[in-house]
Amino acid sequence: MEQEKINAALKAVSFVKSGQIVGLGTGSTAYFAIKEMGRMVREEGLQIRTIPTSEATRQLAKEWQIPLININDIDAIDITIDGADEFNNQLQLIKGGGGALLREKIVASITQQQVIIADASKQVEKLGAFAVPVEIIPFAMRAVVQKLNTLGGKGTLRHKNGKPFVTDQGNYILDTRFGLINDPAALAKELDHITGIVEHGLFIGLADCIIIGKGTGTEIITAEGEV
Repeated sequence: MEQEKINAALKAVSFVKSGQIVGLGTGSTAYFAIKEMGRMVREEGLQIRTIPTSEATRQLAKEWQIPLININDIDAIDITIDGADEFNNQLQLIKGGGGALLREKIVASITQQQVIIADASKQVEKLGAFAVPVEIIPFAMRAVVQKLNTLGGKGTLRHKNGKPFVTDQGNYILDTRFGLINDPAALAKELDHITGIVEHGLFIGLADCIIIGKGTGTEIITAEGEV
């Protein structure tokens, strides 16, 4: 499985060109893409400026000497390479297993080419086996849990080291199980309108392609189908 992640990451990085602003994703598959971009910056003279989607990714970029810039100093990102916890053939995703969904979605929203990389195990017919991460303001936790219940969702507060997990923005995450989701876009709209939810892990209409590591190679899914 690790080699599939590497294969997908290397293929995605081949899309990156000097002079671009690049969004750096978060997670185990994005790690390999960031590592390769760092190598290319140091050894091949790749000239890029980057926006990290988490503090962990920022630290990796600094360690590997990848130039960083502030997202508030730019209007658009040329290409972002990020992972996914689940995806389907409609390019719909569940993200946020690493807790970076808010920044990941902000970056995706201003990206011209959003490239998702994953190993074959993340591909599903229907989203929902993986719980949908829902980032919430701590003050609103009880109210949001009740609203999620009305949508058929069971939210569980994420913990780390025996304490509530806190995102880079100081929020909590409710890992919410809805069962297999028949209409992810409709559910996303419902979640968008719940007061107290900062963001959720359903990424709809944001991915331009998904690169899947399969065996020793890769497969690419676009809105037009497999390439």
